[in-house]
Amino acid sequence: QVQLVESGGGLVQTGGSLRLSCAASGSIRLNDIAWYRSGPRKDGASGAVASITSSGRTNYEESVKGRFTISRDDAKNTVYLEMSDLKVEDTGAYYCNVVRISDDGIIGAVLNSWGRGTQVTVVF
Repeated sequence: QVQLVESGGGLVQTGGSLRLSCAASGSIRLNDIAWYRSGPRKDGASGAVASITSSGRTNYEESVKGRFTISRDDAKNTVYLEMSDLKVEDTGAYYCNVVRISDDGIIGAVLNSWGRGTQVTVVF
C-alpha cells in the first residue's frame, strides 16, 4: 500500500502561516485525502480538518474555514495544507491519510497505519 509522510510543521506566532505537505510513495491520483489534527480516531471517521477528493473537491472543518486551504499536486504525489492566520487552538500533531468520502462527509480512513505526523505549535 502507499505510504504517506507528513512534513512542514513548526513553531509560529499567532497570525502566522505554514504549509504542510503529505508526500505519497506512489500515485494518489485516484485517491481522496484528508488532514487530521491531534490524535484522530483510529477509523478516521472524525477529526479531519480538511479533505480533498481525487477530482479536487474540498471540504473543511468549521474552525478552519477561510484560513486553511487543501490542495493537491498529483504529478508530485503530494497533498498540501496551507495554513494562515494561525491560532493557538490550531496547535497539534497533523496527520494525513487516504479516506473514503461520501456526499455526507468522510466515511473513514483507508490506510491501516498512520504516519508520525508533523507538529504545529502556535504561540501567542
